Amino acid sequence: MSSFEMSGFEMSGFEMSQFFIFYSVWSGTMDDSSYVNCTWKFDWSELKSQGVDELTGHITVTSDYNHFTATKIDVKITENNQEITKIVGSNYYAYYVSYEYSLIPHYENPSFDNMFLPSDQNDTILIVEGKQLHVNKTFLSYHSEYFRALFSSNFKEGQMNKIPIEDVSFKDFALLLSTFHPDPVFVTDTIVEKLLELARRFLVPSVIKVTEHYLINWSNIDNEKMLWLADEYGMSKLLEKCVRKITTVEDAKKLKNSEEYKKLSAETKAKVFDRLLDSI
Repeated sequence: MSSFEMSGFEMSGFEMSQFFIFYSVWSGTMDDSSYVNCTWKFDWSELKSQGVDELTGHITVTSDYNHFTATKIDVKITENNQEITKIVGSNYYAYYVSYEYSLIPHYENPSFDNMFLPSDQNDTILIVEGKQLHVNKTFLSYHSEYFRALFSSNFKEGQMNKIPIEDVSFKDFALLLSTFHPDPVFVTDTIVEKLLELARRFLVPSVIKVTEHYLINWSNIDNEKMLWLADEYGMSKLLEKCVRKITTVEDAKKLKNSEEYKKLSAETKAKVFDRLLDSI
């Protein structure tokens, strides 16, 4: 049987990526030039039920024995655009094709009002921009030295039933708390910088660690900005990864010409320089 007579292959099933589940169907057909027409269809009903508003990232298609160069397909999927198509392959008679996802969910704006309602588990109220957030002192104190001090008997706030939190918007503050809430909001590229800023101010190291893990594994932020974030917020594993990605003079020039370069510490600039020397 010649390659162009092969009616393609199909696979469907549940996939998991960054703690969300989606259902997809992949199909492919070979044309008379031995290239493969690949199509991915996503079941948006499952994604919608999880509050996902959009998926971004990429799909990487490869073949066994490197019959063609790995192809990276940029993905942006919404409820109104649920299909990705791409032609891949080479002039071989036949080959096996496989793929992997690296997708980031973007969630609809969560209802923070419902997230911080009164309950038996909550024992104090924080007031931000006139709005109330019912929280648990012990839980917040465990995650944050800031709240541990705030709730202590050494501060007047520790004796108050309602504690005002100044100089922060309700939306931003609720976003920070929701990141380590029992029903958490997941990190995305659009909120990482704000989360890191708030996590440093309110001394929540767990949020910085969660954000670092996200940036290392799923983010599409460019390496120059990622390097600055790692340097600015003390994310050593991310910093190491970003420095390792600078392997050529062109990479170094791109960094030098970026807005982030002038904000880097002298120590990080030295690490980049050492990395270049090692590459020579």
